[in-house]
Amino acid sequence: MTRDRCVDFLRAWAIVSVVAGHWLITALRHGSDGGITAPELLADVPWTRWLTPLFQIMPLFFLAGGHAAGGSWDRARAGGATATGWVGRRAVRLLLPTAAYSAPVLLAVAVSAALGVDSDTLALVGWAMAMQFWFLPVYLLVSALTPVLYGAHARWGLAVPATLGALAVAVGTLSLTADLPRLGLLNHLLVWAVAYQLGFCWRDGRLDGHRPLALALGGGAAFAALVALGPFPLSLILVTGEPVSNTDPPSVAMLAWVLAQCGLCLLAAPGLRRLLAPDGVRRLVGPVGGVSMTLYLWHMLPVLVVAAALYLPGLAPEPAVGSAAWWALRVPWLLLLAVLLAAVTAVVRPVEGALVGRYEQARPDGARCRPWLLWPGLAVSAVALTRFAAHGFAEDGRFPALPALGLAAGTALVLLHRGRGAPPAGRPAPSALEEAA
Repeated sequence: MTRDRCVDFLRAWAIVSVVAGHWLITALRHGSDGGITAPELLADVPWTRWLTPLFQIMPLFFLAGGHAAGGSWDRARAGGATATGWVGRRAVRLLLPTAAYSAPVLLAVAVSAALGVDSDTLALVGWAMAMQFWFLPVYLLVSALTPVLYGAHARWGLAVPATLGALAVAVGTLSLTADLPRLGLLNHLLVWAVAYQLGFCWRDGRLDGHRPLALALGGGAAFAALVALGPFPLSLILVTGEPVSNTDPPSVAMLAWVLAQCGLCLLAAPGLRRLLAPDGVRRLVGPVGGVSMTLYLWHMLPVLVVAAALYLPGLAPEPAVGSAAWWALRVPWLLLLAVLLAAVTAVVRPVEGALVGRYEQARPDGARCRPWLLWPGLAVSAVALTRFAAHGFAEDGRFPALPALGLAAGTALVLLHRGRGAPPAGRPAPSALEEAA
């Protein structure tokens, strides 16, 4: 009853919006050579870039994630938990579902490559199945840094996100003006950590009063000015051909949008809590949040199923991308994909739950931890996930042996960081209620 259902709603809404956004902009065509091509809607139909701020709501996920993680770490620390134990538990719950997704995808890539499937087609499919992976190493690292970030928050409060934001501005400016693109990669962590840190501040009541309005107006005005004056584009999703991207890495304009969206969310939070008060509404939000990781990981599989069943044999209607007929067909397209994803989730989710359950039964929370296994495992996993995010599961149509080995090794180290057997005396395993919180 003490759970903030607004936070649950924001995480669920963010995931559903990302999934719907990816589906909406995915365009497929039956190629003249018998294969499938994927025109880029945002590049071919420029006005659609105005839609991207509506669907780029990952700031809300990081904001809600920081709110939830701050409470979880605060309770765990009060109960005597170590940083290694807490970080390891959260890492397992991210990496096990990711491994359950990646293993069959990598197996399919290996078999397809061995059978001589066209390399361009395999590379396209491999990219589609990994396009969502950018989020995983970022969230893994931010979660791993939670004890440090929360400690800084407890001491300095709003000065922490302000400092992180200033560093992000400096990094973004230098990467553009001094032509240091690799430096800009730091903003993958800095920009999203600002939203995560604001989640701590939201939970502690440091964003009450006029501050949400200031964030919304200040961030919105800064975003509009940066886009109008340049060099930043309007699109908050990567568009081929644009000289500057707002997302890869996150730009100063994206930082402004993060602040604006967080401010708008905080302004809307009281009204959302009233809407979510009825038990029936809460029961609708809860299941979506419970399967959010599954939805996020597997949501491009239905696209491939429809592509193979309808587009590959040339059965699907193919009006011009961006035409009125094409937009009208988006309705049955989205409905069909939603039905297929629901079926995939019904099959996959019990498997994920069984994997996590068996692991926690064999290596219960509170058992002896080995930090010398956990932290290298997190680092190796983050590097492998970053590689998949950048190049897909089949770069140049080949099996990605090194990233696959890295993900397997990193996940194994994280799983092995916790010893077998019962928790140490005086450190009981968490109850079901504590797990839910």
